[in-house]
Amino acid sequence: MNSFRYIKLAAIFAAASISAQLEYRLNFVINAMSSLLTAGSALFGLRVLAGEGTVVGGWSYREAMIVVGLFTLVQGFIGTLLYPNLNKIAEAVRLGTMDFHLLKPIDAQFLVSTRNINIFHVVDICVGAGVTIWALRGLETSPSSLLTGGLLIIAALAIVYAIWFGLSTTAFWFVRVENITELFNGLFRAGQFPVSVFPGWVRLFFTFVVPVAFITTVPAEALLGRLTPRNGVVALGVALALLLAARAFWRRAIRSYTSASS
Repeated sequence: MNSFRYIKLAAIFAAASISAQLEYRLNFVINAMSSLLTAGSALFGLRVLAGEGTVVGGWSYREAMIVVGLFTLVQGFIGTLLYPNLNKIAEAVRLGTMDFHLLKPIDAQFLVSTRNINIFHVVDICVGAGVTIWALRGLETSPSSLLTGGLLIIAALAIVYAIWFGLSTTAFWFVRVENITELFNGLFRAGQFPVSVFPGWVRLFFTFVVPVAFITTVPAEALLGRLTPRNGVVALGVALALLLAARAFWRRAIRSYTSASS
């Protein structure tokens, strides 16, 4: 029953956001052009590095296109849901309006995570999915690989959400945290290339310190059917652990929160 209630609330929030943003329809065109240029520049960079038929970091050009597609898709997820919601946590704490979220008879984490969406960045998600599907059409894969890849894409979105939410939650102790999320966003840009392209120590950094490898490279490997079961389990475990850690961190922040409005 509670799940149905939250799904209904998310739909109401989304409908309200879309209704407000449809007044600026030109933004659809502008964002579509921006998304195509971003994906196109990444693909051009890969073409320069790889050339026709050359393997880079163990990936052919077409295989690496899947990584670019997933990177664009995740960027769309960030722009659609994370930016318009989680980046407002700091402002709410600073102005004291966080009180209104905490007093609502629904889960406060759900409310601060879903209250707004930026419909224009859905274009990024569509472009990313399109590039991924187009690249897969020229490669050998299987239904089980596609199913595993889809599951790990969901895990990748959970990882990004958990990291972004955890960084935004630090706003309860620090006044301005916008630069922290921008730092992560800058590091995440490395995810538009397969992690094996980088030197060994960078590869370790993007696997065990900032888990960019689990966001784009690992799901791409699953779609191609080259992922080992152990790495798949590790990716799911990382996603679950980060979600639980983000939830615990949020609850601790709420307990230590003293209103700025009174």
